[in-house]
Amino acid sequence: MTTMWSASLMWLHRILAVALVGVVAVVGPFAAPAAAAECTDPGQDITTVPWAQQNLGASSVWALTRGSGVTVAVLESGVDAAHPQLSGRVDAGVDAVAGTGPANTDCVGTGTQVAGVIVGKVTNGIGFTGVAPLARILPVRVVADRQTGGAQAAQLAKGINAAVDAGAHVIDVAVPTYTDDPAVRAAVQKALDKQIVVVAAVGDLGGANQQNPTPYPAAYDGVIGVGAVDERGIRMDSSQFGEYVDVVAPGGNILTLQRASGLTVVNGTGVASGFVSAVVALVRAFIPRATVAEVTRRLTGTAVPAAGGPGSQFYGHGIVNPAGALTDQVVEQPPAVIGPVDGPAPARASIWAGSRRWALIGTAGALGLAVVIAALAVALPRGRRRRWRAEHPAPARVRDEPEEPGPPAMLFD
Repeated sequence: MTTMWSASLMWLHRILAVALVGVVAVVGPFAAPAAAAECTDPGQDITTVPWAQQNLGASSVWALTRGSGVTVAVLESGVDAAHPQLSGRVDAGVDAVAGTGPANTDCVGTGTQVAGVIVGKVTNGIGFTGVAPLARILPVRVVADRQTGGAQAAQLAKGINAAVDAGAHVIDVAVPTYTDDPAVRAAVQKALDKQIVVVAAVGDLGGANQQNPTPYPAAYDGVIGVGAVDERGIRMDSSQFGEYVDVVAPGGNILTLQRASGLTVVNGTGVASGFVSAVVALVRAFIPRATVAEVTRRLTGTAVPAAGGPGSQFYGHGIVNPAGALTDQVVEQPPAVIGPVDGPAPARASIWAGSRRWALIGTAGALGLAVVIAALAVALPRGRRRRWRAEHPAPARVRDEPEEPGPPAMLFD
């Protein structure tokens, strides 16, 4: 009996072991240990300069500023402060999901991707860098691990208020909510009242089979709503559209930082909002006293025209332009519109033709008079010196030494 009982236990153990292997094979990819492993997956080391950096050309203004002294709050999944290209650039931050604690870790990775295009450090052997590499990041976690469908309004409101209280100069809401919540509206207004620029992604539900819901806070007045374009400058199919799109930025096939280390390629309006927030950081560093309205006018007034034309619900005012936002003179008032000339068309044509003839005659006469005056101005003094005798030219003299250079031409009077 003992032998038979032992044999039965041995077979039972084998059956349980086989069953356990089958359960692990099926459930394993969704188990907690796999999720933990995702938090440490490194990216790649890539030496080429990404297309978004080349197109934006932000390094052309680095002689003026690299964003030093400006703090950008990134409202997303947190930011991995241990990434080598973020080292020393990320504050402890605030976890609005847990309600307490820092947000300088990032298991999801999307917050690190947004922070990368803003402040990624210049590193030897790596082509990627952020647009404002000397700015700082205040990470604010408003998205829990594996959370889908955008941010919850309550967490987003807490995150915006936390960024305001922490003294951020720019708030990048990289993930929207689709609820017009009074608390979110009030938090945004609090930021604007303190002259904090609020940049917000318009969301990624704009595809043909999606509902394109209204995103918040991008749809609120005073907020810079950001859509996404690809390498061709064409709107990404998923980028949402409406009157809330103020500008667009690179958002397709974007090379940026992967949590832990290295680089990865991502898509979406969240990373596009990071590019715009970085340009705002440059403007804030270069023109510290610029108001929210002035910063917004600089971005919208200098944007590169896009396929949709000015005021497009797909492209807003166009593609964000770092050099223009910093250095162009923004006209406060639109140019005056010249009204039509009274009278029928033939009369206007006759008036223009007659005016043109008289203008040409007057111009020719003025030029002739100027030539006569110039000739007299030279001839009269020389004639008086010679007592009006004919002048014999002196023989030419050969010069062995080179001509003395004249004074350098002045670039400006």
